[in-house]
Amino acid sequence: MNDPAVSDRKTRSDKERNRSHILDVATEFFAEQGVDGPMHDIAKRAGFGPGTLYRHFPTREDLLAALLEARWDELFARRDVIERSERDSAAALQAWLDALSDYVTVFDGLPDPLRVALTKDTSPLAITCETLVDTTGQFLAAAQRDGKAHSWVGARELFLGVLASVWVGGAVLADEASTSALRPLLRAGWEKPSVPHLGHGGRADGDA
Repeated sequence: MNDPAVSDRKTRSDKERNRSHILDVATEFFAEQGVDGPMHDIAKRAGFGPGTLYRHFPTREDLLAALLEARWDELFARRDVIERSERDSAAALQAWLDALSDYVTVFDGLPDPLRVALTKDTSPLAITCETLVDTTGQFLAAAQRDGKAHSWVGARELFLGVLASVWVGGAVLADEASTSALRPLLRAGWEKPSVPHLGHGGRADGDA
């Protein structure tokens, strides 16, 4: 007679193994095809029927959310390094935005579903987006307190700015320099110019 407890453990183990395998295959597939690649091709490559894939991940957004969450440790390890090593709040914010940019370039076409998720609370990607926006807000608030970022800049807008820069970098008309050129352009938008030290007579030091 079969032990129900043993059977349940085996079923859970099989499900976890199948889920992990799908994530591994999807990571490779989206890296090759972009996030718009057919879901049934992922199932086929994984050796499953579509039903198995959709039982684990009912929508493309569910699958993308799981893939991004699997990379959170790597991203937040970079955040921790920035917080420990970067004393200048403006430089820390820029370092975080660079890390965020790298994070959302893992798959071609990823910025668009993330952008859409910001307007849909029910999207599986919404929690991912809000987590990233909240962390961006922490770095931004520090820079604003230090007078190094404009007070009217919002974390949500910075996050959208990163997505836009990444999207442009993958556009047909873009070249290798496009993304690197857009990063300082985005920084020029949020960074508050330092006030020059005034010398005698009200002139800024170094003025003629």
